[in-house]
Amino acid sequence: MMALLNLVALGKRSISVIVSVTLLCSSSTVSASDVASYTNTWMGYLCLLIFVGAYVLVIAEESLHLRKSKPMMVAAGAIWILVAISVSQHSDPALASKAVSHNLMEFGELFLFLLVAMTYINAMDERGVFDVLRSWLISQGFSLRTIFWITGGLAFVISPIADNLTTALLMATVAMAVGGNNKKFVTVACINIVVAANAGGAFSPFGDITTLMVWQKGILPFQTFFKLILPSLVNWLVPAVIMFTVVPRGKPEIEDDAANLHPGGIAISLLFLLTIAMAVSSHNFLHMPPVLGMLLGLGFLKIYSHFLQKRDESFPEPAYSNFSEHALNVESADAHTPRVKTAPFDIFRSLERAEWDTLMFFYGIILCVGGLGTLGYLELVSNVMYGGLGATFANISVGFLSALIDNIPVMFAVLSMLPEMDEGQWLLVTLTAGVGGSMLSIGSAAGVAVMGQARGTYTFFAHLKWSWAVLLGYIASIAVHFWVNAALFDSV
Repeated sequence: MMALLNLVALGKRSISVIVSVTLLCSSSTVSASDVASYTNTWMGYLCLLIFVGAYVLVIAEESLHLRKSKPMMVAAGAIWILVAISVSQHSDPALASKAVSHNLMEFGELFLFLLVAMTYINAMDERGVFDVLRSWLISQGFSLRTIFWITGGLAFVISPIADNLTTALLMATVAMAVGGNNKKFVTVACINIVVAANAGGAFSPFGDITTLMVWQKGILPFQTFFKLILPSLVNWLVPAVIMFTVVPRGKPEIEDDAANLHPGGIAISLLFLLTIAMAVSSHNFLHMPPVLGMLLGLGFLKIYSHFLQKRDESFPEPAYSNFSEHALNVESADAHTPRVKTAPFDIFRSLERAEWDTLMFFYGIILCVGGLGTLGYLELVSNVMYGGLGATFANISVGFLSALIDNIPVMFAVLSMLPEMDEGQWLLVTLTAGVGGSMLSIGSAAGVAVMGQARGTYTFFAHLKWSWAVLLGYIASIAVHFWVNAALFDSV
């Protein structure tokens, strides 16, 4: 509980610093425009206060047990009411309507894209794909040191295809199953997994929400993101090598953890890869939003699920496994070994299991930041960060902001500012926003999720002890990016 209270206090201090800077920016002299009149009104300050208050509640989610989407959705509605009132008093009343429609369209594309991806991940989970992978890793008899590298390496290569959150949870489950009561191993393994998942997600549009937003915005082509592979790899390897020095030796004592792959698991995995290919093709070759390719892939999955469900219903024999989240309990001859009969596959059950709280949180964030941008605050911050400090310093600072707050609102704010930058600088901010959150456990969705999964072992302060090593990796990755991608920079 004390750790949670300290976490909340840290979050409040971080937010306070950002608010102070923003208020300072709003009081500074800028061009005499309509934007300045909005930012210097009491309604503008009230909108800032509402957003900060809502985000403080988000940071305190674990201690308050208040889902993060709830305060952000209320804040979004309140801010846009104030925006509509402010804009109608000073200019065209339809301006607010046009602005909110633009933000809703951006959220709609992101929402549908993520919904399809989550549905596929849930369907693969229901068919036992991830259980089989976890079971195989556990049953191979690897040493703790080997598991450290395997889980980190798999987190790095899987997150670009799936996403950093799902990958981190999967690998953390393996680390906890192998480590057992060995808290020292579980702690460093979880930190390694979070860093690797965030680093792997930074060089793929599918690996992280921030890279997805940059790609969907049309800032960078799909293939350009892969120029960040080497910087991302360095970002993971530097802290991994340092933490490896404290990983215990020896082999863990583990029990048999057999898992079965249910019918359709491989086919659904292949359909997911096909869906990703269609999303990329629709964007690159047809110049259409990538979400169209994702929705087409969801249609294919729905059609396949129809036949898969009929197949499951046609074979009443129980399929026994250790998967039980969506299963029907049946009695077993062995009283000590409960047996489970899997329910027929239902695609709509996979849809229901989507992270709705996360999706609605994104709605709140996008609408809140969009409302503040309509009032002119993002233009003021852009003038200070990118006009006064320069693109390089500003983009490196984005990584630290991502660690303190969250990379999603930070990146959405940058995309809303849309500063004029060359390809090298856009790759830099994509890298820093993606890997910067690894410096603190609360800086990324992967870190927060693993904290909940390994509660009491992987904590905020446990991660903080190794933040210096993660920071070294952050600095090294930036240096490598400037080295290998020097031709992409017009100037530094």
